[in-house]
Amino acid sequence: MAYEFDGKKYKEASAHQKEWGAKLIQELPVSGTERILDLGCGDGALTSQLAALVTPHGSVVGIDASHGMIETAKAYQTENLSFDVRDINELNFENEFDIIFSNAALHWIKNHEVLLEKVFRALKRGGILRFNFAGDGNCANFFSVVKEAIKQPRFASYFSDFEWPWYMPTIEEYEQLVLSIPFTESRVWSENADRFFADAETMTKWIDQPSLVPFMKLLPDEHKEDFRQFVIGRMIHKTCQADGRCFETFRRINVLAKK
Repeated sequence: MAYEFDGKKYKEASAHQKEWGAKLIQELPVSGTERILDLGCGDGALTSQLAALVTPHGSVVGIDASHGMIETAKAYQTENLSFDVRDINELNFENEFDIIFSNAALHWIKNHEVLLEKVFRALKRGGILRFNFAGDGNCANFFSVVKEAIKQPRFASYFSDFEWPWYMPTIEEYEQLVLSIPFTESRVWSENADRFFADAETMTKWIDQPSLVPFMKLLPDEHKEDFRQFVIGRMIHKTCQADGRCFETFRRINVLAKK
């Protein structure tokens, strides 16, 4: 299922995602002529950094299923950088990209066996993929609180058929998936990126965009703010430290593979 996000609010709330992505970009083996695909490009800030690496001879395409994200991302559009509303699950490229990049997005994709097959087809021979996304142990505090919230009597009926929106595997599970695809080289490794938010307000922005989006979608208007306040209140109580900072676990899976 694709979700709709507020690209402008996400831009204000995604400092940690951008830190991770900037690090990945710095490590990419880029000559300047590559054609690059950014999966789940979000507000386009990282995609524009990719485009800067290959200007003027290369090109970059950013895709995201959210119209709100793409509308925000289009502010970065240039001759060698374009954005498209497209569900990652619907990839249909063939031998087109030298690099396929994704940062903090692919935990929203449930079937990674199919994803990896499609990414393999989309890469040129010798092309590489570089992914970073959430793995097992990620957002332990938020998940605990939101699971408590959806069981509350006033909210429970709206989540009777709720399907958990994220796929966050163990390293061992993901290693086996990558090995099932005929990459010539591959590496999968974990990263502990636990973070202290500067204060409760900063954490709340992250809760609103993107974390609460799958849950708010199912609630009627008269219950949305009650649900939001329940989650925010419990998160502040659970995670805020004596100095005002708020802690959350961020456990990442990194993937580097070559076709």
